[in-house]
Amino acid sequence: MTLAEVLSAVRQLSAIEKLKLIRILAEDLDVAEDISPLEPFKTYDLPTPYDNFGAGAVLMEALKPSNTERQ
Repeated sequence: MTLAEVLSAVRQLSAIEKLKLIRILAEDLDVAEDISPLEPFKTYDLPTPYDNFGAGAVLMEALKPSNTERQ
């Protein structure tokens, strides 16, 4: 069965059946091996804009022209 055939069949399902299908597929992915490079129970440091005041200043400068155009 091709993906196009599956999608055609899925689009005919009710909303509740689609949600059930999503849950089933998500559970299948959860137990599948090697679906992502992330390891369970490992901590990853991700850069965020929090406590990065230089980035905040750049964003404020970028917003200034759009604020003056609205007035």
